[in-house]
Amino acid sequence: MLLGASVGAEGVNFCVHSEAATAVSLLLFDHHSSARPAREITLDPVENRTDDCWHVLLRDVTAGQLYGWRVSARQAPEGTVSADESGVLLDPYALAVMYSPDAERPSQSFKSVVVDPAAYNWEGDAPLRRPLRETVIYELHVRGFTRHPSSGVAHPGTYSGLAQQLPYLQSLGVSAIELLPVQQFDPGEIGRVNPVTGEQLRQFWGYQPVAWFAPHRGYCVNQSDPLAPVTEFRDMVKACHRAGIEVILDVVFNHTAEGGAAGPTFSWRGFDSGSYYLSDPQDRAHYMDFSGCGNTVNANHPVMRRMILDCLHFWVRDMHVDGFRFDLAAALARGEDGKPLEKPPVLLEIENDVLLSQTKIIAEPWDAVGLHQLGRFPGGRWLEWNDRFRDDVRRFVRGDAGMVPALADRFQGSPGIFLGHRPQRSVNYVTCHDGFTLNDLVSYNQRDNHANGEDNADGHPASYSCNHGVEGATTDAQVQAVRTRPMKNAVALLLLAQGTPMLLAGDEFRRTQQGNNNAYCQDNEISWVDWGLLREHAGLQRFVRMLLRFRTEWPALRLPDFPTEKQLQWHGVELQQPDWSHHSHTLAFTLRADEQVDALHMMANAHSEALQFRLPVLPDCGWRRLLDTARASPDDINTAAHALRVDGERYSVSARSVVVVIAR
Repeated sequence: MLLGASVGAEGVNFCVHSEAATAVSLLLFDHHSSARPAREITLDPVENRTDDCWHVLLRDVTAGQLYGWRVSARQAPEGTVSADESGVLLDPYALAVMYSPDAERPSQSFKSVVVDPAAYNWEGDAPLRRPLRETVIYELHVRGFTRHPSSGVAHPGTYSGLAQQLPYLQSLGVSAIELLPVQQFDPGEIGRVNPVTGEQLRQFWGYQPVAWFAPHRGYCVNQSDPLAPVTEFRDMVKACHRAGIEVILDVVFNHTAEGGAAGPTFSWRGFDSGSYYLSDPQDRAHYMDFSGCGNTVNANHPVMRRMILDCLHFWVRDMHVDGFRFDLAAALARGEDGKPLEKPPVLLEIENDVLLSQTKIIAEPWDAVGLHQLGRFPGGRWLEWNDRFRDDVRRFVRGDAGMVPALADRFQGSPGIFLGHRPQRSVNYVTCHDGFTLNDLVSYNQRDNHANGEDNADGHPASYSCNHGVEGATTDAQVQAVRTRPMKNAVALLLLAQGTPMLLAGDEFRRTQQGNNNAYCQDNEISWVDWGLLREHAGLQRFVRMLLRFRTEWPALRLPDFPTEKQLQWHGVELQQPDWSHHSHTLAFTLRADEQVDALHMMANAHSEALQFRLPVLPDCGWRRLLDTARASPDDINTAAHALRVDGERYSVSARSVVVVIAR
């Protein structure tokens, strides 16, 4: 039986699951701000109930109708969290949501919308199914990407605005965008204000979902049209596919915005808390919390497993998305007792599902309380965010000791972590939404999260950053020039490594969050991409763009498997003499896809002084310099076709810089 509101030839069938319900009513509304329904249909527990599914067919209802549910539940055993009669409940399967921020109660804020998924002309569109070896991910926030006045789009901060910036993404050379959550979330008050400005803080990132199936209405141009989220999201996806760019959604299935037992009830909890959430076995009136947000979804319960799979099917089948990144995915590996399962049913079902088989599935392989499954995430098809890559590259670039062996493993696709898989399993990144931007990584020694109203106690305490002599923004041209080099170093190490690379939006032209490394509640210029910086830092953007182009042209950087000894040779300052010692700050390697094709030789020097690196001898041709991060733009990088000839047996690699030479 189909759950949700299903449009058919005979009308609309409404169906909801509730094991705990003793009485259920369907409520129809004329307007999203209406406190009282225009019509209430009480379901007969004999005629309108099949097992634990309550359903009713209405012949006089069409797409666009606003509705909700009211549930009365049997008394739960003492000391347990139960369903409750809590006003209007949002359909967990709602495909669109209307939001009324002025409602007196949270349960009156949201109205479900009847949607006919078939009522859209896709014009032949389909998911792109790009091979992983061709994938470069660009993580962005739909609103933040174009909300700044400098974006120049017609509708800033919307799905439409993002579509208008696709020519830029095409020119940059990324193949996929990974969107921070677009599942409908509660944009309401965080409950704090900015202690400096007095501004009310609001949910910005979107990691507080209220409806998993529904695209977020706040990113629409037409806020008043009940069906706009579905239509405008689809328009964006179709435009992305025409531009050759895949769409990956950051999905939140580990918790909901209902929070702990004392939190608001607007959907899941009102129907059947036990089916949807993990209850604390020591005190069943409370939830287990592995998300840091008050509750954890009971992901391996049959009802919740079905809902998660149904939701993923909807986004692929009806919204044409190309893949998913699962927030705090390790939480989905927990059983009803909260302990990790060796073979979590929901994760294995996702991996082996036929409809999802051609999608990209990416795990954030940890949760909020210490379950860290990097390299051990259940299943064989999952990609994993590699936080070890992030930290090891940051520390090598900063000049920390003891990082050379780790860096060598990262360059190969982290076989020390992912042995038995392929290098593409490692999603390599240096920055993401969570933490410093690339600019702030080289501009701040300490986080500055005071604007969040949490006394600067939130966010990652260890960022492995370096301010290069001045904390924060500066007009000192010398400091700015010094900071540019480690940014180019980090990008070079990222894009020269085997695996699946991911960039953070705006890093290529030094977007700053003013030192805030946890800007989840900053819907303002702290989080918005300032496109004026593109003109100011065109040289760095050019470096990133050209290196991305080179990566697509050079097969050795996209090997199908971990490189063999014939494909990859390690060196130090001298050939065949890599220095793996704790005090080493140098690493070099020569890389070929096979013995008969082009060669690439990289030299990385994290010392505070220049070093002379010996170059391998080539019998038939000489080396040409592709990039040298110590040089100013435009001399810092060339195309492969215009790389400059290098004479001599050695190359002087400047302090704290990376050099790549190639031979064809």
